[in-house]
Amino acid sequence: MPGLIASPAQIWLAVAPVDMRRGLDGLTTIVQQSLGHSPCAGSAFIFRNRAGNRLRLLLWDGNGVWLCQRRLHRGSFVWPQASDPVFAISPAQWQWLAAGVDWQRLSAQPSAEWRV
Repeated sequence: MPGLIASPAQIWLAVAPVDMRRGLDGLTTIVQQSLGHSPCAGSAFIFRNRAGNRLRLLLWDGNGVWLCQRRLHRGSFVWPQASDPVFAISPAQWQWLAAGVDWQRLSAQPSAEWRV
């Protein structure tokens, strides 16, 4: 149903993999303690398993909480190699990530040394 889940103010990727057995309370604890964010500020938080083929999205919408999961049957989700525990992405990058596309390549700039 379109419009069922509100568009979040910000979308954050948790860089470190998490145990997919964690539920709402476990992921909320990670958001607060490890990522240093408030889980009910209207942001979406995306977590990935160690194998990289599953995502979980946690979103507090003001009325309740959403916990959604996506699994790829082949391949893995492209994940940032950042030094920070959390990484912000745009809504367009999220759409590509959820589709299983390498969203980081979409905004890559060509090298200055590149020649045809």
